[in-house]
Amino acid sequence: MAIPGWFQALDELAMNLRWSWHAPTRDLFEALDPGLWETVGGNPVALVRGLDMERIKEIGSDRDLLGWIALALEDLHTYLRSLSWCDSEDGPGRHCPTAIAYFSPEYGITSVLPQYSGGLGILAGDHLKSASDMGVPIIGIGLLYGAGYFRQALALDGSQTESYPELDPFGMPLHPLHREDGSLVEVSVALPGDEIMRAVVWKADVGKIPLLLLDTDVESNSEELRTLTDRLYGGDAETRIRQELLLGVGGMRALREFCRVYDTPLPTVFHMNEGHAGFVAVERIRERMFEGLSFAQALEASRKSMIFTTHTTVPAGIDRFDPELVSSYFSIPAWGGEDFVRQVLALGEETEDWSEPKRFNMALMGLRVAGQANGVSLLHGEVSREMFRGLWPDREVKDVPIGSITNGVHAATWMDRDLAEIEATRLGGDPSAWEGDLVSDEELWGILREQRIQFVEAAQRRLQASLLERGFSIRRLRWVHSVFDPDVLTIAFARRVPTYKRLTLMLRDPERLRDLLVREDRRIQIVVAGKAHPHDEPGKGLIQDLVEFTDREDIRQHMVFLPNCDMAVVGELLPGCDVWLNNPVRPYEACGTSGMKAALNGALNLSTRDGWWDEWSDGRNGWDIPSADGAATPEERDDLEARWLYEILEDQVIPLFYDNRVNDIPVEWVKRVRHTLATLGPKVQATRMVRDYTTTLYVPAARVASGPLAS
Repeated sequence: MAIPGWFQALDELAMNLRWSWHAPTRDLFEALDPGLWETVGGNPVALVRGLDMERIKEIGSDRDLLGWIALALEDLHTYLRSLSWCDSEDGPGRHCPTAIAYFSPEYGITSVLPQYSGGLGILAGDHLKSASDMGVPIIGIGLLYGAGYFRQALALDGSQTESYPELDPFGMPLHPLHREDGSLVEVSVALPGDEIMRAVVWKADVGKIPLLLLDTDVESNSEELRTLTDRLYGGDAETRIRQELLLGVGGMRALREFCRVYDTPLPTVFHMNEGHAGFVAVERIRERMFEGLSFAQALEASRKSMIFTTHTTVPAGIDRFDPELVSSYFSIPAWGGEDFVRQVLALGEETEDWSEPKRFNMALMGLRVAGQANGVSLLHGEVSREMFRGLWPDREVKDVPIGSITNGVHAATWMDRDLAEIEATRLGGDPSAWEGDLVSDEELWGILREQRIQFVEAAQRRLQASLLERGFSIRRLRWVHSVFDPDVLTIAFARRVPTYKRLTLMLRDPERLRDLLVREDRRIQIVVAGKAHPHDEPGKGLIQDLVEFTDREDIRQHMVFLPNCDMAVVGELLPGCDVWLNNPVRPYEACGTSGMKAALNGALNLSTRDGWWDEWSDGRNGWDIPSADGAATPEERDDLEARWLYEILEDQVIPLFYDNRVNDIPVEWVKRVRHTLATLGPKVQATRMVRDYTTTLYVPAARVASGPLAS
């Protein structure tokens, strides 16, 4: 039986990840079979392949649906052919690089393709999406993790549990990369002991952007190597260095194969998104040495086109390896002799201001091999210049050559549809018009309240599922249906749970918090979500402490913890929260983008002056939690900052939300929402970020680079 054209169209729509940020395409898939759409978790590939014959026949005879499918495919093709910012009058035009290779250990495109743990991956995904929208010619390179990061659940006692469901790449929007003769593209990296690490290459289409993901689940690999890419950030040092060799060295080789298959020039710019990708520089050096250059010459030639972005603020956030371990991987014949190994080790050698024993430092390597480097906010740029000053001992800290480009978020992914539609149509795409009179207070407040209603429903649904999984009886969960109220001030805290983000700062005085939650009027409600790394016992302890508090009978209807925080969970929390809480220890937050996403949805930020908030807080788009920098101990600092948090809530946030209402609308609150949408909206977008990377880093790198490597 021949496959009908409309079915092939659906498959094409499903296989391009543009649907992850294009709501009309998702609407189409849901309309095909709403029940199945919910069952497959919003995965169009699984939906299309799960349609039964009866439903296929019904669709084939439904003219309205067939017309909708045709229009959706035409819209995708129009998008893929559309003129880009790069070619526009205000774009870089002919100065734009031929292509930019973007190496990252994780990518957060959609929860359907769970290849991320937190902010770094979400940032990389938003980078690719905005590059697609703008036509910036990026090629993404990463690893395909067979079980993603992990699935979080809660035990009966509130402790975090982890599971690793196996992912089927054929059930996700991925294509295996083939050569013209039909053979599967496979790359290899030599390892000690005459072992060869092989990987196949999967390709995801992120709109206009190809994303290449390497997978070691290959029959010819040993069992140990087959599971190398099983988990994100899993395993011991040996596992991690092998993963990073695969990302950098194998990724560069996969990039070459991709360019051969598609007969396209190699990129002229290479962007390392954190130190995990640093070994790409060693591979490029090896290639240039094969052309006859010395190590030093090859390093200088490749450095011109290399960019390094650091996302950490503390040494503990950097991958550091025993030099002997690194030496064992580069002393094999495939790389070179002792001199080559010595020079590779020098790239990651730690300076005197690092602790003993000295390690091979992937961030220092990234800085040494890159012609340009940046932090991810203005404050993080300052922190990075201080942190890495040892590489430039003869310079003042202010002259250390590490700049900054503040992160951004992809609006089409994270902004509420109603707000986005109003901004695009009635406001003419001009965010500043939110402060005008084109949208009334009544309409704007009505949208925000409707978002809160949907948020309450989603929170109740997810909470009940979590409690059932923990072992609670459905008969004892009738109270879940009265959790939260759409007319109560709603605060959200959702992010990874390392200790510096202080998940439980709000619990420093639990009875004071309880009073804010359960009072008769002018109360608050709080939703919390977040994962701790499986090996982060202190972080897991914070989650258990918080869940124990939310399990209290007097608290449970006013404050909840929702497990397995992923893009889908955050996407449901963002529209509907009034205040986004962020209280890291300053200055440990490199940027933080969750508050940016909240701002796009009209939420006001309540945050310490850290990361992006330090540069864009203006007194009207939220509130600053002071930092007790002079505190004698961390405990005293936390006590002081928690007290200030309570005072800000009691004296400023709560009165602004509940008092001075006109027709039950908090007019002063709505003014701040308007101001947030108008002023933060344009700043926090990833289009601004990608424009900054292109004009200040990519174009200059392409100009000074020696050109693509010889094939």
